[in-house]
Amino acid sequence: MAKNICGKARKLEQPYAVYKGYGPFGNTEVRVLKTYQTPENERKNSYARWFVAVSSDFTYGSFDMGDSYIKEAIMGLTLVEASDEWKQQYEGVAA
Repeated sequence: MAKNICGKARKLEQPYAVYKGYGPFGNTEVRVLKTYQTPENERKNSYARWFVAVSSDFTYGSFDMGDSYIKEAIMGLTLVEASDEWKQQYEGVAA
């Protein structure tokens, strides 16, 4: 069984991955702080979620934190930064 190496929560300043772009709420930045499953299990689960910090035009420069379904968290966004753990776990995997 594969281990979820992104399963330990990180601080806002050290996310596993950063996605940016123009999402449903305007200019958006999503920082992935924790994943709950391996990518293989996420693909099987339409309700898979990540713990994220989100900043958008509606948060006025601050971040809102909480769980989000993966598809909703990164809708319209592009991966711009990734930790070594993220690259190891998600390399070659379309989120």
